[in-house]
Amino acid sequence: MRIVAGSRKGARIFAPKGSGTRPTSDRVREALFSILGPIDDVRVLDLYAGSGALGLEALSRGAESAVFVESDRAAVQAIERNVAKLELPGATVVRADALRFLATTRETYELVFLDPPYELLESLRMPLATNLPRVLEPGGAAVLETAAGVELELPLDIRATRRYGSTSVTVYEARA
Repeated sequence: MRIVAGSRKGARIFAPKGSGTRPTSDRVREALFSILGPIDDVRVLDLYAGSGALGLEALSRGAESAVFVESDRAAVQAIERNVAKLELPGATVVRADALRFLATTRETYELVFLDPPYELLESLRMPLATNLPRVLEPGGAAVLETAAGVELELPLDIRATRRYGSTSVTVYEARA
């Protein structure tokens, strides 16, 4: 895996070993950031961060900061290794349960990435519907990666939904 664009374009990033994470492919990240447009100076929250590929890509493309939230120890180590290698300022790595973090944070963000284990999606609907709008800045975007054909109904507007092989990406937008 590589960073697709920005100040660290082409840099290789590490992914945790094993099948516990599904890093977002370069092709999907490139298409996603085309949908999002410029992200200069935005604050990013990367929940279920895995390798950190989405948040790292955002920092490389000019995001002000990124908070990576991941509960798996090996994934946290991979994110920390990637942050150190890429020397991107503004990165904070938090080892915590993503839903608990989302429910307790007092910060707000302009961009939130969510790439949870697909088998958890239905159980996430209510906690996300309750807490995601609270942490999104007005006009901010939340990006949810799911299995193809799966879409969660959330109290946010849908800006775009795209399918890439067995993956769907839905971009939600908070009302301004």
